[in-house]
Amino acid sequence: MKKLISVLAIAMVLLTSACSGSNNTASSGNGSDATPAPAATTPPEDTTPVKIQYWHAHAENQMGGVNYMIEEFQKKYPYITVEPVFQGGYSDLQQKLQAAIAAKEVPAVTNIEVSAIPGFSDSGALQDLNPYIERDKVDTADFSQGMLNAYAFGGKQVGLPLIVSTSVMVYNKTLFDKLGVTPPQTWDEIEAFNQKVTLKEGDKTTRYAFAVPGWDIWYHDPWLLNGGGTILNADQTKATVDSPESLRYFQNFKKWFDEGSLQIGVGKGASDTMRQMFLDEKIGMVQHSSAIIKTYVENAKFEVGVSFVPGDKTRISNIGGAGIVMMAGAKDNQKEAAWKFINFMTSAEHNIKWAESVGYLPTHKSSVQTEDGKKYQEKWPQYKAVLDNFDNVTPRYQHVAYTEFSDFYKEAINKMVLEKGDPAKLMQEAAVKMNKVLEDQ
Repeated sequence: MKKLISVLAIAMVLLTSACSGSNNTASSGNGSDATPAPAATTPPEDTTPVKIQYWHAHAENQMGGVNYMIEEFQKKYPYITVEPVFQGGYSDLQQKLQAAIAAKEVPAVTNIEVSAIPGFSDSGALQDLNPYIERDKVDTADFSQGMLNAYAFGGKQVGLPLIVSTSVMVYNKTLFDKLGVTPPQTWDEIEAFNQKVTLKEGDKTTRYAFAVPGWDIWYHDPWLLNGGGTILNADQTKATVDSPESLRYFQNFKKWFDEGSLQIGVGKGASDTMRQMFLDEKIGMVQHSSAIIKTYVENAKFEVGVSFVPGDKTRISNIGGAGIVMMAGAKDNQKEAAWKFINFMTSAEHNIKWAESVGYLPTHKSSVQTEDGKKYQEKWPQYKAVLDNFDNVTPRYQHVAYTEFSDFYKEAINKMVLEKGDPAKLMQEAAVKMNKVLEDQ
């Protein structure tokens, strides 16, 4: 870990010059949560004009929704100007944030990808929102609790869910109706499902029963956890991905892969390849992000259905996407404005409009029950599988070194596919590498 910290420090210095020269209206704070908590009661509204930056990773096709929300916010708070600043994908955004923290020139508000929350929070870079939430009596119980907890760390609510997705099983409903099958809801149902959907010509598979991505461990963690496995032990000091419980899903994947029922996407262009194979009816069902559901529906020549990830000991799927946070180093006169913007962006009032315009999930239980929420579900019935499992959408594994050590067991999955490796041996090797990272914590 000491080596990792040194590398990150160097990266911050190198990136600082690139960021500090920008037209930055954000903070000159020190990046630590040193600002006094807001008053316990809402202070008289200060209408002194203030400008804040919102660093984001929204794709171009989502900017209509972003601009709508900012316009509505500024109607309510005309003295607050919000400047949205696109900083690239999540990785680019996070690198620029690290540089901005080092330069003490942070934005007031930003997106942070969910798996990066522990690292930024542990460093003190994120403002604790609990005092604001308590002061303004925000109904946090109305959020999906898994979505809310994904942006809490170390006893602090450091962000709120905004750009939320989860992995789901997207399937060819037309084909399944013809075959008389339904998506498996439990692991016990997968064997029979594979036999009915898999199509072969001799030893060659011409239609896989289902496919799972190999390019992101986010898709695999729910399988590992649903099978009763764990990633680390209870005190997070030792890797357990090689335990019998954790190996159950991996050994099943190996069996189904060898039988030709399961396709695992690895390598360059794997996501596009898997998606096209599904659209060409060469795969019956794919695990993919809920953010891609509309893409499948709009491009398929058949009816598309969506099911939740199959369960075994448990049945959960992890959160993807990013939250919205306030930087602790933001200028004091920007923090109240930043909180108002965060609260507005994540409120139930505009939740359905936001979800529909950007393609991500609603985050409030109450919004789903409104007239707009019901119309949304009628228009997009595919989302019912997620909404029915609202509280089974859980945080990603939270550890400051998760993004580093999770690469080792993702590597094991890729080796199983490309080198036909043995799951037990590969995970044992991954655990050894993970433990070396954990020793430096």
